[in-house]
Amino acid sequence: MSLVRKTVIVTLVLLGLAAIVQIGAYALLLVNRTTLLNPWVAGVATWLGVALSVLAAFAVVGSAVVLTNWLIARRSAAFANKGGTDHRSPWQLRAGCLIPVVNLFWAPTYLIELAKVEDRLPRMRHDIIVWWCVWALATVVCGFSIATSFKHDTQGIANNTVTTSIAYLLGFAALLLVARVCFAFERKAVDRPTKRWVMVPTDAAQDSPRESPVGVESDRREPAA
Repeated sequence: MSLVRKTVIVTLVLLGLAAIVQIGAYALLLVNRTTLLNPWVAGVATWLGVALSVLAAFAVVGSAVVLTNWLIARRSAAFANKGGTDHRSPWQLRAGCLIPVVNLFWAPTYLIELAKVEDRLPRMRHDIIVWWCVWALATVVCGFSIATSFKHDTQGIANNTVTTSIAYLLGFAALLLVARVCFAFERKAVDRPTKRWVMVPTDAAQDSPRESPVGVESDRREPAA
């Protein structure tokens, strides 16, 4: 779980920085309407945004892979605790969580199944549904941002900058919510069947009850004077 935590934190930082840079770029566009920007300032803002966008994209993919691996391991432990095996294979779970658009339908389903197996669905249903809705909205906004990223006019660039900023913020919220769901599962470890080992003496003589010592004198005889 340590790897999941670290990966999520790095991704959240990159998404937050990318959103801040996009907001800053929009502010520069507003300034540029009345004042000509220094070429160095414009260049740094542009390429910094590009660099953070690339890093954030790789981080999001890394988080998706790490979270999927966590889900596979958690489901396997949960089903084993119930005396069975997961009815979904690892490749099926990976496909349902990592293929874009497809994962919008299957990833939440896998989490709901896990909550049912661990008898947590009544408590976690709300958190899963909220994450699901935010994630779906983030996906739609992200797709719209990519579709409008080829605009070359000033207004089109400004509109795309705003849309991209919102997409980063929604992605930040979606990742934060799914991390919250995962950490909620981890607050209680999956109980695993345990074996109790009992030490057994190797000496057979120790297994039989000890005989009481035989009296020196017989009960029917008087003790010697």
